[in-house]
Amino acid sequence: MRLKADGFTLVEILIVVVILGILAALVVPLMAGASEEAAVATAQTELNKVRRAVEVFQVSNGNALPAVVAGDGTWGEIVTPAYLREAPTNQYVGGVNSRVIVIGNAADAAYQTTHGWIFDSATGEVWAGGFDDQDQPLPRP
Repeated sequence: MRLKADGFTLVEILIVVVILGILAALVVPLMAGASEEAAVATAQTELNKVRRAVEVFQVSNGNALPAVVAGDGTWGEIVTPAYLREAPTNQYVGGVNSRVIVIGNAADAAYQTTHGWIFDSATGEVWAGGFDDQDQPLPRP
């Protein structure tokens, strides 16, 4: 009389584990690149929204600029349902400083993590932190 054994052998399980390891080694690098591309695309989209909100605010208020001050999400009057529903985040910079605004008159020269946005209070121009003056991401160190 033969006993019927149900289940997998140790060799079969090891083969499956090796195959899963190979697949993981192939997929993980692809996912890392995809997340950085998504962060860049999101930051560029948010930048365009902020620029449009500033332009609409100017048109609606006799060419006056919004009262943007340096700080965490301090976009002044443009963070309202009429312009922006919420303060934007710069996912490329990421972290706790992704909403921080600094007052300046040019884009970043190198990647940094101290602020997410640069606002020129004299002209109303806006740049994303970690991006150059052509709105291209600066290389991360």
